[in-house]
Amino acid sequence: MTRTQRFPVYFVSHGGGPWPWMDDRRAAFAKTVREFAALPQRLPAKPKAVLVITGHWEAPEFRVSTSAQPPMDYDYYGFPEHTYQLQYKAPGSPELAQRVRGLLGDAGIRAGEDPQRGYDHGTFVPLYLMYPDADVPVVLLSMKSSYDPAEHIRAGQALQPLRDEGVLILGSGLTFHNMRGFNQDAATAPATAFEDWLNDAISQPDAAKRNDMLVHWQQAPAARIAHPREDHLIPLMVAAGAAGDDTGHRLFVDHVMKVPMASYEFGAA
Repeated sequence: MTRTQRFPVYFVSHGGGPWPWMDDRRAAFAKTVREFAALPQRLPAKPKAVLVITGHWEAPEFRVSTSAQPPMDYDYYGFPEHTYQLQYKAPGSPELAQRVRGLLGDAGIRAGEDPQRGYDHGTFVPLYLMYPDADVPVVLLSMKSSYDPAEHIRAGQALQPLRDEGVLILGSGLTFHNMRGFNQDAATAPATAFEDWLNDAISQPDAAKRNDMLVHWQQAPAARIAHPREDHLIPLMVAAGAAGDDTGHRLFVDHVMKVPMASYEFGAA
């Protein structure tokens, strides 16, 4: 691919649980529905595959999903029965999985494989809205359970060549993930302050400064209020690493459950 065909990189806030299949929640996320559905039109072409780094998969070391037909992973609790029957039948891509492992290995980053790993809601929610026909292969890359921001940025940097190979790299998490804060008036101000800081960080024209800010994210306003545990933030670090020198910007922000949920784009097509 030429430079003009290089794929952008995204971090998306995927919302809570299987909300697209619940009428009241889908209405609350109406802006997210529109924006996710429109995202494929921002790409230079239909991707050959999507590599997802989801806030719902971590392991002691990086791992890559290798199944040709990944199963579903209903990793949520207390939702209507029909949401445990959902199917997103996008194929996997063992070839991309090996390419990911190879790129990480070339950078000195060990990555295992997981032939059983399936699609959690951080994966199938955005992809269902983007590609409802489930006709784009999907591979998942786990976070490393150390949550070391610099290590995840370095992993993203190793994966940059995929952007020139027709692969869409998608980090999926949330800019605010404090279960006790959702739907609480007291959460709005700290969630907004933290997202404003994140937007400033990813918008830095100097990638080194951006990455340094992300490494030290705990110094941001209300950081630990927004993320008592950073599982839903770490996918952003991989996306930022994969962005290379491309500057990020806020793609959109939806206000749901009294907090902002922002999604970011690096290297617009």
